[in-house]
Formats: sequence, structure tokens, C-alpha cells
Amino acid sequence: MPRPEEASTSKSVSPLPEPPATFKSLGLIDPLLEALDRVGYKKPTDIQLQSLPHALEGRDIIGIAATGSGKTAAFALPILQKLWEEPKGLFACVLAPTRELAYQISEQFEALGSAMGVRCAVIIGGMDMPTQQIALAKRPHIVIGTPGRLLDHLETTKGFSLRTLKFLVLDEADRLLNMEFSEAIDKILKLLPKERSTYLFSATMTTKVAKLQRASLTNPLKVEVSSKYSTVDTLLQYYVLMPFIDKHAYFIYLVHTLAQNSIIVFARTKAEAQMLSIILRILGFAAVPIHGDMSQSQRLGALSKFKSGSRKILVATDVASRGLDIPSVDIVINYDVPQHSKDYIHRVGRTARAGRSGKSITLVSQYDVELLLRIEEVVGKKMDMFETEAEDIAALKERVEEAARAAKSEMKDADANGKGKKRRRDDGRGGKDDRDRDDDVVEAGMPLVKKKSKHRR
Repeated sequence: MPRPEEASTSKSVSPLPEPPATFKSLGLIDPLLEALDRVGYKKPTDIQLQSLPHALEGRDIIGIAATGSGKTAAFALPILQKLWEEPKGLFACVLAPTRELAYQISEQFEALGSAMGVRCAVIIGGMDMPTQQIALAKRPHIVIGTPGRLLDHLETTKGFSLRTLKFLVLDEADRLLNMEFSEAIDKILKLLPKERSTYLFSATMTTKVAKLQRASLTNPLKVEVSSKYSTVDTLLQYYVLMPFIDKHAYFIYLVHTLAQNSIIVFARTKAEAQMLSIILRILGFAAVPIHGDMSQSQRLGALSKFKSGSRKILVATDVASRGLDIPSVDIVINYDVPQHSKDYIHRVGRTARAGRSGKSITLVSQYDVELLLRIEEVVGKKMDMFETEAEDIAALKERVEEAARAAKSEMKDADANGKGKKRRRDDGRGGKDDRDRDDDVVEAGMPLVKKKSKHRR
């Protein structure tokens, strides 16, 4: 028998757990670490953990990750680190499917690259070409754009080319291809140097994305954080079952009940989003719309008001369901049940981001039950019923119907005025450039309803 002290020394000692990875341990330089601290990024997300070390080594990356996973920093950080080492001219080009996403990517590059004075140029439709040509002449380090407008500049702007490019990023690649930018992207790829690093980020790996990968990447490393669509655990998901005829009344009841929160409301069509925003304003709620029939300045203005808190409600089409990072969204209301379950996941992904909690509430009429069941099957979770008060909703009906009639009248007048102005402006130049469908939008110019209801909420 061994002595007690001998027995104790013979026990195996468990190894100490490895410390959690940090941005520093991933190999980032001090200027970037300081910038990350300033913008409040405390620890790497899964997509950043898996992609950054390889991107810093010079590998091409395919990143498959859901919305809100930190993809922008995953490709911006290795680009900025290389730019610090070789600060030469036009360095990187990022292609994005929507104008809002392009602006958001630019903001993140400028925030993370503040210590090195990084210069970005956003090249999108809906803005005048000469102003963009001036921005390109100032030799930006990073160009972020939508494919159609970027190709316009490559073909017509003297002195602008991508021949010295070191990095190409295709962000939200599945959306880029679904929006039929394929032809413009093919032409852009032919104008790029073969010796470059390429990052392709997408929420899904479709056959089109796989084809694009083969055409543009060299021996890429595939990083897949989420292989299936899902919602985060911190999101509380509810539904409201109601008769279709009372949909407006139920909607206003929800907004009134949740009025102290920041809310994004998703509608299926541009007209519906505009209509809901007018109804809300008539009834005294601080709401602003965002949809494809608004000019670029109107859309940016709407986002700015919502982000700053001067408007508590953003009424949007699916133009805002992906890519936009609005940190302080408490609640998502699906006024219309989305036709596709993936769209539901992108919509509710606007809340409960980066570990925060949030709620989603979906209005379900007798015609939407099958869609709701399909969504529940895809996300693998049953939604709870949101408690409503039938008497309160009945009391709202008359006021809400009156507001809806006023909103319809206002939209009809605005549409007639808009068509008259368009006829006077028309000089026979023709329609949109098909390469840039999302960019070239007609300004709706719908005035706000000034008349407020005398009834109190």
C-alpha cells in the first residue's frame, strides 16, 4: 500500500482550460484593437473566429453565416490590416446588393479604420454620377458599390479602374445574384487583376453562389457558421390570431400597447408600408417609412431618424430585412406573414442581435395559418399567442377605419400629383438600367398627412 502522500501525488491533474479567443489572439494589430474597443466589440463572433486567422494569412474565404453574425468586420479587419502594411491607392472593392447596405459597410470600414485615416467612396444608383466621379478622383482606399453603378463608372469615368485592386468582397452574394446583377458582376470580374484576395459572404450556398465561387476565388477556405436557418434563443416569438377584416385595428392595438419600444413593422408591398406609416401618423404615432419608391436621401433620412430615436417606429418592406444593423430594435411586427420562411428569419433578425433580447409578433388571419405552421416547422419552434383585449380592439375600430380612409385618399392624391410631375419632366430618355434595378428608384414624394385625429389614444 502506498503512503497517503504518495497516493495523492499519483493523481492526474486536469489541464487548465484554454483562455477564450480574443481579437488580439487572432493576430490583429494595435490600431485595429483600439478601434474595436471604441466601437464596443468585446469578443469575436463565430464567423470572425473561424475566418480571421486564415484571411490574415492571405487565403480566399467563403463565409456562410446568418444575418447579424458579424460578417462585415470579418472581411473588413483583414483588409484594413493589410492596408496598414501597404497603404497604396485603391485597395479594395466591396459589392453589395442594396444602397443602404453599401452605406453601412462604408461606415464600418471608416469606424474600424479611423486610426489609419481610411478613405471610402460609396458608388450606388440614385445619386448623381459627377459627385461620385469627384469622390473616385480623390483616390479612396475602399470602394463600396452596387454592381450596376460601379460598372457604369468603370465604362465611362476617365481614369477610374480596378487594375491595382488587392481585395474583392462579394457581400450578401445570394442576394446579389437573386437580384439579377449576374451580368454586371461577370463584366466587373473581367476587369479585375487575377492576383488578388477574394472574400465571398452569403447567408446561403445556392447553386448560383457556387458558380460565382468557381469563377472568382482561388483555393478558398469555406467557413460555415450556421448550416440551417434558425432564430436566436434570446428572441421571444409571438403570433396574434385575428379576422382579416380587423387587421388594421389589431395592428394599431399592438403599436399602442408597445408604444414605449422601438419597433420595425414589415409589410409585403411598398404601397402597404406607405399606407401604414400614414395611418400611424394620423393617429399620433412617431413613424417613418422606408421602401423602394423613396429617393436615396429619403431612405437615409428615415433610417437616421429611427436610429436616433426621433421616430420610434420604422415601417418597411423587405428592403430592411437583411444587412441593416440597427442595434436598438426592441420589437419586430410582421404586419404581413412572409411568403417564405427564410424571409421571416431575416425580418425577426433585426431584433435580439448580439446577445440582446427582443420580441417578434406576427399578425395571422384565417388566410395565413398554413404560412405560420410552415415557419414554425422551419425554425423548429412553436410561437406563443400574444394576449390581446377584445374590448379595446373593438373600441379602436372606428377611429382606425377613419384613419385608413384618410390615408387612402392622401395616397391617391399624391399618386396623381406624382404622375403629373413625371409627364412634365419626361424628356424621352427611356426607362431604368436593368443592371441596377434596386438602385434607380422613382421618388414617391408622398406628403405627410397634417390633419391629426381629435381623439386621444
